[in-house]
Amino acid sequence: QVQLVESGGGLVQAGGSLRVSCAASGRSFSWYAMGWFRQAPGKEREFVSAIGWMSGSNAFHADSVKGRFTISRDNAKNTVYLQMNSLKPEDTAVYYCAAKYGSSGYYTRESDYDYWGQGTQVTVSS
Repeated sequence: QVQLVESGGGLVQAGGSLRVSCAASGRSFSWYAMGWFRQAPGKEREFVSAIGWMSGSNAFHADSVKGRFTISRDNAKNTVYLQMNSLKPEDTAVYYCAAKYGSSGYYTRESDYDYWGQGTQVTVSS
């Protein structure tokens, strides 16, 4: 079992950058595929980015963030990151990280994941 804690959210102006982090407790973090999702007010939670286990050579981003967001992982620190550049007001949302044990691929559906964090708020002002 793993517990996930997001951090790094905040208020940023449009065009700015922010990096959110997700720290995982427990052992064997490298065996988990990880993902980021977000939920804006009044909207359903949506997929943002995902990365495979181990070295994280498999990564995938939603079209809405491709070229602006980058997911990465540091297994020594049990942490996955989401670097967000060129932020837009429509990126405003609560950002959640999620983990799926024992999978080498990347996953884009909420139902694929076993564990979730509590979320961190990202607000982009225009």
